[in-house]
Amino acid sequence: MLGRELAEELAQRRAETTNADTSAPPALAARGLRREPDLRDVSVGIWPGEIVGLAGLLGSGRTETARTLFGADSHDEGEISVAGKPAPIHSPRDAVRNRLGFVPEDRKTDGIVPYLSVGENLTLALLPQLRRRGIIDRTRQQAIVRRFVEALGIKCSSADQPIRELSGGNQQKVILARWLCTEPKLLILDEPTRGIDVGAKADIQLLIRELADAGLGVLFISSELEEVVACCDRVVTLRDGTTVAELTGDEISEGALMAAMATGSAAADAA
Repeated sequence: MLGRELAEELAQRRAETTNADTSAPPALAARGLRREPDLRDVSVGIWPGEIVGLAGLLGSGRTETARTLFGADSHDEGEISVAGKPAPIHSPRDAVRNRLGFVPEDRKTDGIVPYLSVGENLTLALLPQLRRRGIIDRTRQQAIVRRFVEALGIKCSSADQPIRELSGGNQQKVILARWLCTEPKLLILDEPTRGIDVGAKADIQLLIRELADAGLGVLFISSELEEVVACCDRVVTLRDGTTVAELTGDEISEGALMAAMATGSAAADAA
């Protein structure tokens, strides 16, 4: 659960920030995504500078949508565009080329490489840019690692420490840093605060807000409605693999989200 002070701070910062730059094309837009049996008709857009939540009950298609947008799963129908241009994303490599980042739901299985070091995990997505004639530029790699360890407050004995020895919150920060060092246009975050302690959770929530305030687009998935309400500027609700409702600003409340998830529409009196 969020502490009252943190929830109030997130709400205040959201209210004070201009957020989405709707004069620019969406950082990412998907229309009519379909992949049986999980996705039937999913549409979502994220503008630079906003955090868009993806809400839904178990089996609604949240994680499947995230994986499809990143190319980890294929789609049978639908269109994806990045920065206003069509972007055929059929693999994670395509997603990285389009400057998308993805923090998966299962950190231990899909996120970290446990027997590699903090530094190696942090720079995994950047390796193609760090190689010259097949050799990694270690000096540049170490400089990048130092920069993001300091910037995100990652607690480790050194960059050479195996990532498996870090706390869950610090592992999650390393995964976030992995994508931030690629200078993404959009981050897809699937349960980014699951299974970490309260302090690390607050750090990550505030970091996500800061990234959006700096102009990054964020797609945010959480099973905690309180967290969705506190963190998101707009929320798209899924039901049975279909986009059924969209809530913005003051419309976002736990009651309205529950109504949308259960019935397919946000009841006006649920807020």
